[in-house]
Parts: sequence; structure tokens; C-alpha cells
Amino acid sequence: MGVPATPGCTRRAALMRVGVLAVAGGWGCGPAPAWAGAQVEEPLADAVRHALRAAVEQLDPPEPSFASAQERARYVRWLTEASWRLRQRKPELRARLDFLQTVWYESRRAGLDTALVLGLIEVESGFRRWAISRAGARGYMQVMPFWTRLIGDGDPDKLFHLQTNLRYGCVILRHYLDREGGDLFLALGRYNGSRGQATYPNAVLAARRRWLLG
Repeated sequence: MGVPATPGCTRRAALMRVGVLAVAGGWGCGPAPAWAGAQVEEPLADAVRHALRAAVEQLDPPEPSFASAQERARYVRWLTEASWRLRQRKPELRARLDFLQTVWYESRRAGLDTALVLGLIEVESGFRRWAISRAGARGYMQVMPFWTRLIGDGDPDKLFHLQTNLRYGCVILRHYLDREGGDLFLALGRYNGSRGQATYPNAVLAARRRWLLG
């Protein structure tokens, strides 16, 4: 169900047939497709809302830090391989490295597997910054605008900012994981607004396997 590495008009038409809305910002023949699902707005306890708000505020520069030279070397190897795999979707090297560094930073900040976050982005937006779903979810991780009202400053346009989008997406997925007692299948379904259905979690987990790098 993910968008392939070399998207084009034929694939876009296929996505439209399964109900995915394309909007401005794509490559080549047309705009960027996005998964049609969306998080469902639910009441949040005050303590949860305040904790989530604190988690998305104050975007620190995504600068990796390492406890040892070995850890740094592993990161460099991961970044090199991930950059190579992503080159067709993001041809510009600097933008590609900035994206991957931010994904690595935000996923680890939220206590998430980086390969899982990359798999989710692949399925949700096909790595397109400007993707919007039929339900109105925005950006790389397809965050619904209501989250900016619940835990942010109310400006949904900020969801197209790289680090802001990834910060929200990772914090929301972490929230759903905690709410589901660590059950990744249910948390992914909740993220997509399809809790209990297998299609979306299976697609993300399949994409995750493609990003498990040496």
C-alpha cells in the first residue's frame, strides 16, 4: 500500500481509485498523494493534554549526540544507507540529509523505532512534505489540524514545517502506543483512524521492514 520509489501518473491514478486524494506539491505529472485515513479527535484529560503540549513545544535543533565513537559510526552508516535508499524520492542531498537527521532525532526523542517512523511516513505521504489527505491530514506524518488546537498554538500551516510535523507525528504515535498499552497494531490503527483493522498496520509494518538498515 506504500507509494513506490518512482511515482508517476499511473500510480497516482491507482491511488485515486482507492480513495486517496492528491493535492499540491507532488512531482512530475501531478500532486502528492496521501493515505486517506486520519486520527480521530477524542477528549483528552487535562493532564494528558498538558503533557502532549509540553512534548511538542520548544523545537530543539535536531542535532544527534552520541555516548561513544562506536555509536556515532553506527549513525553515520545508517545515515549513508538511508540517504542512498531515499535518493529517488528526495533527489536533493541536503534536503534528504536534513529530513533523515530530523526523523532520527524525533523518533528517538519519542522513544520510537526510527524504521517504524520511516515506514509510517512512506505509507502516509510517500515522503512528500506537502501531502494532504481527503480528511485534511497534513505533511509527512499526516497530522490532523485539530492537534494544533488541542496541544499547539492553533496554526495548522505549521504542520508543513519539517520538524514540527515530525514532532507532532511522533508525539501522537507515542501517545497512542501508551494508550494501547504498547500494542503497536492497535496504536497504528488508531493513528490512521482505523483501529482494529489490519490493512493499515500491515502496510506500515511491511514498509518498516524496508527501513531496517544494517
